[in-house]
Amino acid sequence: MKEIMNLGFKLLLISLIAALSLGYVNDITKDKIAEQRALANEKARKEVSPEADSFNEIDTTDLENGLVVEGFEALEDNVVIGYVFKTLPKGYGGALEVVVGISNSGTITGVRIGSHNETPGLGAKSTDASFYDQYENMIADQEISVSKTQQSDTEIQAISGATITSEAVTRGVNSAIKAFDAFVQ
Repeated sequence: MKEIMNLGFKLLLISLIAALSLGYVNDITKDKIAEQRALANEKARKEVSPEADSFNEIDTTDLENGLVVEGFEALEDNVVIGYVFKTLPKGYGGALEVVVGISNSGTITGVRIGSHNETPGLGAKSTDASFYDQYENMIADQEISVSKTQQSDTEIQAISGATITSEAVTRGVNSAIKAFDAFVQ
């Protein structure tokens, strides 16, 4: 019995030291992680709206679509030239960040995929320019759909073997289009 108590105490002590160490490391790195995340978000906004020189956050809480988590006016010389929306559609591996830029004229200026948990070699190909560039210059007046073979101006070609991811990204883009419509009208 004494031996079991001794082992239990040692296990408790090791667990306590490990928990305190993890808490300490988390406390030290949380600001740096938040800073890196903010820089990555700013870079994505610049990539999808390259002509913008600044971004002004807008309130997206009243949008009916729950996928849009952030919205920004894209500004050039303090004049609104378009909008950037971040959506979180559910893909094969969970939620993925989809950042979409749309010009005032209703043209998609860019799409980028941020953090995701998609399958390496399949769904992770959504971060390749060959996939997300398909959305660029599409007119945001109709919903975009996914096809195994691209056939029209409102369809993108799915990633082979990763149709769920392709559809998730497209859902994110369509949600951004609906948000754009809500702010322009």
